[in-house]
Amino acid sequence: MDFEEVIKKRQSTRMFSDKKLEIEKLDKILEAGRIAPTAKNNQPLKIYVINSEEGLKKLDNASRCRYNSPAVLLVCGNIDQAFVKEDGHSSYEVDASICATHMMLEATNLGVDNIWVALFDEEKLRIEFDIPKNIIPVCLIPLGYKDENCPPSPRHNIRKNIEEIVEYK
Repeated sequence: MDFEEVIKKRQSTRMFSDKKLEIEKLDKILEAGRIAPTAKNNQPLKIYVINSEEGLKKLDNASRCRYNSPAVLLVCGNIDQAFVKEDGHSSYEVDASICATHMMLEATNLGVDNIWVALFDEEKLRIEFDIPKNIIPVCLIPLGYKDENCPPSPRHNIRKNIEEIVEYK
């Protein structure tokens, strides 16, 4: 798929089938995240792959937004490794978000459906997966294959005009 097709095709899937995600595709998705750009190339990232039955049950205790996916990436930033500006602003959240976006686009390129999820209980995630304090959860990315009964997202193709979001100076 060419890049323009990938970015237009990617959409949020909220109903996954039971079909398992192939390890070869998962590896390619994770590699896309590994090579994502980060501030000063510090790579302050931690990605937890949750795909065991036990892990998915634990995740369900912390978020209601797995949508029956067979695999979920918990994308985190490492505050001890992130670039910090003089004003104290840390790059961990932006770096983790860029990584997540790369993985979502590669998933789409490989025919793997996905969704960005920000609705989770951080403390429950920490407890369930023994996440250290310096690792900050940023998002969940459920991965898998869309259920045949999954309705299309009604707002997917609604976009503002370019003039509303771009201004030349």
